[in-house]
Amino acid sequence: MLDTFNLLLGGFELALQPVNLMWALIGCLLGTAIGVLPGIGPALTVAMLLPVTAKVEPASALIMFCGVYYGAMFGGSTTSILMNTPGESASMMTTLEGNRMARTGRAGPALATAAIGSFVAGTIATIGLTLFAPAVAEFGLRFGPAEFFSLMVLAFVTVSAVLGSSMLRGLTSLAVGLAIGLIGMDNISGAARYTLGIAEFVDGIEFVLVAVGLFAVAEALYTVMYDDKNEDTGVNRMGSTWMTRADWKRSWPAWLRGTAIGFPFGSVPAGGAEIPTFLSYTTERKLSKYPKDFATMGGPGAIEGVAGPEAANNATATGALVPLLTLGIPTSATAAILIAAFQNYNLQPGPMLFIDSGPLVWGLIASLYIGNVMLLILNLPLVGMWAKLLQIPKPQLYAGILVFATIGVFSMRQSWLDLILMYGIGVMGVIMRRFDFPVAPVIIGMILGPMSEKQLRNGLSIAQGDWLVFFQHPISAVIMGLAFLMLFVPILLRRRGIRLSEDD
Repeated sequence: MLDTFNLLLGGFELALQPVNLMWALIGCLLGTAIGVLPGIGPALTVAMLLPVTAKVEPASALIMFCGVYYGAMFGGSTTSILMNTPGESASMMTTLEGNRMARTGRAGPALATAAIGSFVAGTIATIGLTLFAPAVAEFGLRFGPAEFFSLMVLAFVTVSAVLGSSMLRGLTSLAVGLAIGLIGMDNISGAARYTLGIAEFVDGIEFVLVAVGLFAVAEALYTVMYDDKNEDTGVNRMGSTWMTRADWKRSWPAWLRGTAIGFPFGSVPAGGAEIPTFLSYTTERKLSKYPKDFATMGGPGAIEGVAGPEAANNATATGALVPLLTLGIPTSATAAILIAAFQNYNLQPGPMLFIDSGPLVWGLIASLYIGNVMLLILNLPLVGMWAKLLQIPKPQLYAGILVFATIGVFSMRQSWLDLILMYGIGVMGVIMRRFDFPVAPVIIGMILGPMSEKQLRNGLSIAQGDWLVFFQHPISAVIMGLAFLMLFVPILLRRRGIRLSEDD
């Protein structure tokens, strides 16, 4: 422990050099801007910066890249809350409660809890990275295809059960997402499938395109079609920009729970940021003393539904550095680009990195503490400014959202087909909202569908086609058991309740 503390102090000595502080600030500013703009993302940004930073010192460049990475997690909550547009898949759960809070005049507290939760989670996760990186990474190596597939089944069941007015509607939306996720190239065989002979479909349908269509475009179209017929949604109302005592009381346990869920998931190879944010949202809804406040129950938006997923999101981002630095295994697209950045400087992430380039690694870890403070200082004063966006009149606001969405999606591949798809999916989103089908499971199925298929096929291949493999491994069996309980226990309890009411 003392050796770790001394190494970290040496890291701060490197990270606090003026030139490295400058690069950290640049990375944090870029990351926040990238998070606010849907369709770009930290992976693309870091990839574009690789050739630009070729002559920058390795420590400075890597500190900036990490600033872009977790800065994007901070900024991603802004458009999710204000414009119902998740720029990253990990920000999707924030959209559900955050945008409803914004529509009821509580954009300020939603943005504040997201920023403070990101700081709390990022700092705690960085302490975890400092102290427990090797041990957590060793536990992550126990996860094989069977465990990963079981984990994704649990995510499917929990989200489908929690979101929407009924499990059937949730599962139907999930099936739509799974079908979209199957379009494109087969991960195992490399063959194109369900492309209808359209070349653009070979690479699959972009997540950002579907998310922007279902959330931003559908929101704008639904408002135009039905808002005048309903009561005022309050989207332009402005309340306090700061959190009340009750908001703090409801937020801090959610921050801690989100961190506890997100950090281990980030540390597991191939974990990703989506599952922990989904599970954090589910946990908060189950444990909340105010379940009727949740948007999925028709409420005004629950602040813990923003606090938990945002904390999980940022803890996962920091946790992803555990397998990256200790094993050389990337758990996200951005982490994979970061490995390329290390290799640009003839550095190979893995167990030997701490020995061969110890000062650089500990300087990078120390910069995470500094970057989190920078991001909090940058983001909190801007809460009031961002919230004032909601004072824009509705016609101009939603027209701006459509223009913003169109530019963001078109900039990805410069494809008119993407725009047609985006607006077509937007119309589908309007229909789903009209008939009370949740849209979030569509995104979840699309993201996790290909991943779960790959793990399923790998697991069956290793077990030579034996389906019992998912129940023979202890970790996998426990996770599968939880999934079955969540799927069938509510049904049994509901039937028992009906019988008791009939007997009465």
